[in-house]
Amino acid sequence: MSKKLKLSSFVVLASLVNLALYQYPFFKFVLATSNTKSLNGVILLLSLVVASLLLNALVFYIGLYILRIVGKWLLAILFNISAIAVYFINSYGVIIDRTMIGNVLTSEYEQTTSFFSFGLLLYIVFLGLLPSFFLFKLEVIRPKFKRFLLHTVLTFILLGFITFANSANWLWIDKNSKTLGGLVMPWSYVVNTSRYYSHKNKKNKKQILLPDATIKNDEKSVAVLVIGESARSSNFSLYGYEKNTNPLLSQIANLKHFKAEACGTSTTTGVKCILEYKNTRKLYETLPNYLFRNDVEVIWKTTNWGEPTLKVENYQNKKSLRKNCEGPNCGYDEILLNGLKKQILASKKNKILVVLHTYTSHGPTYYKKYPKQFEKFIPVCKSVELADCTQQELINAYDNTILYTDYILATLIDELKQLNEYNTSMIFVSDHGESLGESNLYLHGIPTSLAPKEQLDIPFVVWTSENSRKIKENEEYSQHNIFHSILDFLAIDSPIYDETMSIYKE
Repeated sequence: MSKKLKLSSFVVLASLVNLALYQYPFFKFVLATSNTKSLNGVILLLSLVVASLLLNALVFYIGLYILRIVGKWLLAILFNISAIAVYFINSYGVIIDRTMIGNVLTSEYEQTTSFFSFGLLLYIVFLGLLPSFFLFKLEVIRPKFKRFLLHTVLTFILLGFITFANSANWLWIDKNSKTLGGLVMPWSYVVNTSRYYSHKNKKNKKQILLPDATIKNDEKSVAVLVIGESARSSNFSLYGYEKNTNPLLSQIANLKHFKAEACGTSTTTGVKCILEYKNTRKLYETLPNYLFRNDVEVIWKTTNWGEPTLKVENYQNKKSLRKNCEGPNCGYDEILLNGLKKQILASKKNKILVVLHTYTSHGPTYYKKYPKQFEKFIPVCKSVELADCTQQELINAYDNTILYTDYILATLIDELKQLNEYNTSMIFVSDHGESLGESNLYLHGIPTSLAPKEQLDIPFVVWTSENSRKIKENEEYSQHNIFHSILDFLAIDSPIYDETMSIYKE
């Protein structure tokens, strides 16, 4: 038998449940970053508690009054999504901002299932399903419209009073608004999902075409751009890491490495930066689309996702790559090299761009991203609950992915050396870095302005064939150097080419 409650009492109860079950990360951050020993800090903390209760109760009140039983179902859905969101915040230290929503919505089945764990199931059952069950045990008595309107207006007035009472804390709130907005439930994912689709709709508008380009000579040239996934430079022995994670690359002549910093901490942001001709929010033609339109052979092979819209003929994703591969290693990123030399030699064009978009170092299941023979650093973390592993186990598993990356790149270079008729060059640059437990953060996706160096410092490795172009001696490059460097190496004459941005010598 269901118990009857006034709508006002029901929404207060629902708001208390929301506060008790889902706002721990939010208030943990507030306590850690505000001065709660001062009067202003105490006022801030109490005001946020009251404001959280009132704001959620108000939204629930309006929603349930208008939508009735549908409102209950929506509330139950929010409880369950909040339970999942809190699990990921607590387990990996993520923030649910627009970029993270994009990561979630663009993830493929394989990546999504890699996060499933017993801990996640417990969160869903105890923080999602059980509260939802009790919601439907309560029958709601709706008030008359005048009382509904009075309650709504009074709550708005009270929220306004709390806002102005905290005028001394506005600067702190503004400074931490991104983090606060990414931790408060359920509005972090509700608002940022709306922001993501709004941003996506703008991006899906027709690309702005760049000025036409011309090919300056008939020399046969192949530029291979390898886009790494979650590779941070601090774990490459090329950059001074104490473990020998680059035993093959370190022995290759004409190979250089440079400092670099990612534009952001998500695949979508990083790949966009790598492929665009300058840092802009406008949707200009990306490198592969631009070159393909200007009569360059473009080959794109990927085991990843998150790339912008591609308008090239020769595109192969993981599914199509696996159809033409046999052997135990077809489930790993070396599949990107399968048949590549044959594709290049089959081309009737003199200028070729190859883009290999890898997935090798993406967590949390690092130990699944490389064949067993590359498990040199042990013991390794074999749990998606990364905090349950020791940091050394986690780092060992990650280092093995870098060791495997070393093998893939070295193998690629060996194949390029065999293309005697071509000038060849390989550029390896990662989309972003990765946190491995430093400051209790894991994976990536922290807003760029707040992101630690582990998520931003990336490898930038370049190799050229013996009789090909030489590389400048700069100490540092950026993801935006890629566009102009590829144009330079392939001898593409374009009005937008910036010679100062090329990594190659004249």
